Amino acid sequence: MNIGIIQGRLSEPVNGHMQEFPTNWQKEFKLLEECGLNHIEWLITKGSINTNPAFDNSINLKQYPISSFCADTLVDTRIIDKDYLDQNLRPICESAIRNDIKIITIPLLEDSSVEDPEIRNKFKDLIVEYGKQYPNLMFSFECELSIAALQEIVELSDNFYVTYDTGNITSYGIDHSEYITQFYHRINNVHLKDRTYAAKTVEPPTGDTNFSLIFKKLSSRGYDGVYTMQTARGKTGDEFNTTLLHKKILKEIYDAK
Repeated sequence: MNIGIIQGRLSEPVNGHMQEFPTNWQKEFKLLEECGLNHIEWLITKGSINTNPAFDNSINLKQYPISSFCADTLVDTRIIDKDYLDQNLRPICESAIRNDIKIITIPLLEDSSVEDPEIRNKFKDLIVEYGKQYPNLMFSFECELSIAALQEIVELSDNFYVTYDTGNITSYGIDHSEYITQFYHRINNVHLKDRTYAAKTVEPPTGDTNFSLIFKKLSSRGYDGVYTMQTARGKTGDEFNTTLLHKKILKEIYDAK
């Protein structure tokens, strides 16, 4: 099981945010090794856009076990404007190439949701050009969409993939088996999160996400990509032990599949 963690979960919250670029990002890689985890999904957020080391040409990120860049900076705006996308996504693409990062996670969630068909069509017209311009990058979409709507996006380009967020799919009421059957050949990142049907993020396995079913189904389809813990935060200041506990729980379920 190639298991890692989203950046920031090994650190105390920044300014009370659930997900934000950590103050001491180098320390997290040391903690990562101590936890026995394999990789970090690197966060690029609105709060860190001007200071994020991903945009510092003097910093070589190739030396760190980074599985992907998460373009979290896109999450609070409708992506229907070319200039906006060029300002916020293109620098991430260029940094990914420079640092040999292959996967860019694009969250189409909350304000950046493309659930509305008109907005989705505008987004498709914009993002397909990125697929053409960056053929060696894999754009991986994390969505709050029906299977059919997500398929509209994924089928646009051979380098369009799916970030499968287990908790989100649970809370959206989408059938996990059907989702995996439809997208197993395009899933290249699995966000491990537990949620209730009421969309509350909770510690695994106390919610409604059936991890046993998910692991069995992915294994039966030959999935050998990364798993990235994006689990609920525990007590502030106890992030290391929370991570160890969640890793232990999830690996036990995985190993029992």
